[in-house]
Amino acid sequence: MMPIGNVYGVAASGAILLAAMQGAFAADRLVVATSQHGAWESAAAELGQHAGIFKKHGIVLEFSYTRDAAETEQRVLSGAADVGSAINPMEAMRSYAFGAHTRIISTHVTGSTNYWYVLRSSPIRSSKDMAGKIVGYESNGSSSQYDAIDFMQMHGMNAKLALTGSANATFNHLKAGVVDVGWGSPPFGVDRIAQGEIRIVARANDVPDIRNKTASVMITRTETLAKRKDVLARFVLAYREAVNWMYADPAALQRYAAFAEVSEAEARQLRDEFFPKETLLSGEVVGLNAIVKDAVVLGYLRKPLSWRQLSELVQIAAPPAEDGMSCEDATRICALLLLGP
Repeated sequence: MMPIGNVYGVAASGAILLAAMQGAFAADRLVVATSQHGAWESAAAELGQHAGIFKKHGIVLEFSYTRDAAETEQRVLSGAADVGSAINPMEAMRSYAFGAHTRIISTHVTGSTNYWYVLRSSPIRSSKDMAGKIVGYESNGSSSQYDAIDFMQMHGMNAKLALTGSANATFNHLKAGVVDVGWGSPPFGVDRIAQGEIRIVARANDVPDIRNKTASVMITRTETLAKRKDVLARFVLAYREAVNWMYADPAALQRYAAFAEVSEAEARQLRDEFFPKETLLSGEVVGLNAIVKDAVVLGYLRKPLSWRQLSELVQIAAPPAEDGMSCEDATRICALLLLGP
């Protein structure tokens, strides 16, 4: 017969094991859809999961990779994914205006990573030398086109814009002498810049109106937000923690290099030269008024969304106080707290 003390000991051990098992199964599952697999600006979720950051917040992520942002948005709205990453805020506004049950729960990237470059042999040394030159852009309505227009307007510069297609196609046009200045966006060109084959002469973020405007956001649908408000709030908190970790821990660079199949040196250049931490860590939709105006001009919206509509669309949790963020600026918005009433 087992001694009574051992019986209680086994019972206690069983209770502890059961509690541990229940804790292990208590993690909330979220499906995250993105078209930017392997991109630094979208790596926080995957790297953070690998580092145990999301687990610490009681979340297990699954990833759904898409061909483009339109497919990402559709998966969210259909309920196939809980969160969609790398969505143009103007696209989110258009969907909302047409009655889609979409909500913005976090910023993704603020500013632009687009840049303009020349071959090493080019006499063009800086943006001042771009006047009167032929400058490539990706496609009509693309960020590379509007960034170039804003850049030229800021400098009062006359340059001819030429449609050159993708970053790789633009590079071929540049080598063939079809254009004087090419456009690029990382990861394109990181290796060529390091090798001295090309050099950057200007960046879109040189323009304050571009640098200080949210370029992409994360979305969910209203039904998911209503049912899983707390889980989404923890997701956003964990995501911000993962971004901070990516810029503080050398191990993050090593993991990203392996994940993206690039060298650690390329990963460091990509992070330090093109993605300062603040581009991924804004707690607000920055430049909201400007985004709404652009959405009307570019045909995403028939008329501006009202402040009430924006407050319904944008549901971003307030960032931690130590980040030094504020919701007071009327040109920005933190809107309703996910953990609010």
